[in-house]
Amino acid sequence: MQRVNWPLWGAGALLIIHSSAALAHDPVFGIGPHVLFKNGMEAAAEIYRKKADKKEETGLAFQVAYGITGEWSAGIDVPYSSRNNGTDTSSGLSDLQAFTKYRFWREDSLGLQESAAVMLAINADNADEKADPALGNGATDVITGITYGYESIKSYRWASARYIFPGKNAADFQAGNKWRVDFVAGWRPAPPEYKKPDTVWLLELNGEITDKAELNGNSLMNTGGTEWFLSPGIFWTTRNFAIKSGIQVPVASDLNGTQDKSDYRFKATFEWHL
Repeated sequence: MQRVNWPLWGAGALLIIHSSAALAHDPVFGIGPHVLFKNGMEAAAEIYRKKADKKEETGLAFQVAYGITGEWSAGIDVPYSSRNNGTDTSSGLSDLQAFTKYRFWREDSLGLQESAAVMLAINADNADEKADPALGNGATDVITGITYGYESIKSYRWASARYIFPGKNAADFQAGNKWRVDFVAGWRPAPPEYKKPDTVWLLELNGEITDKAELNGNSLMNTGGTEWFLSPGIFWTTRNFAIKSGIQVPVASDLNGTQDKSDYRFKATFEWHL
């Protein structure tokens, strides 16, 4: 049996972690603390689909991000959605999102990197509501969040929390405030090799806790509640290209009143780092 040179392997893996910072491993549905290197660019395309009873939505989103410094990045996300409520189908642009992330802590050791970051995003009120009012809520929403990541040779851990502050639209409707909480574990089945494809398997626990929506200051009965999802996924990278994909499977649901429970949600993202 060939003996593994652990110190050499650890040093090599640390080199890979540092040199591939642009291809950082982040969760599929949650958020991670990694940012782009200074003046780095990322272009990504995302395909998603979700179903709740007879309601279905399929979408395509394009994202561009830029590394302002080695700890701070920002970008925009332009989504396009097609929705079917069981009787009618409509499609159009959803709300454009501008986002930024700042990594305020990072600690490196042999074969290990830990870091934490905060994020801020703005969902603008620019959806194609003439095509379908459901494509946007007619208001500007603010999202804040914090995330922690542990990335080693064999295993990964992430934890994050985001809070969504919906705006109020012209009809005095306001969606419920929402918490998104994520706990993620990752496992690399084979040692990483520099400039060769790398695979990490992921398992996420994603929670959504939503307050009731309001109309003219009154709570709406059939809104808000809690859903939890168990989400297997994969993150595959080669050179400056990455693919990550996963599916959310509902494991617990406590929605207020009469609402359609989620059947599943799917997402696949294709990233190119420059």
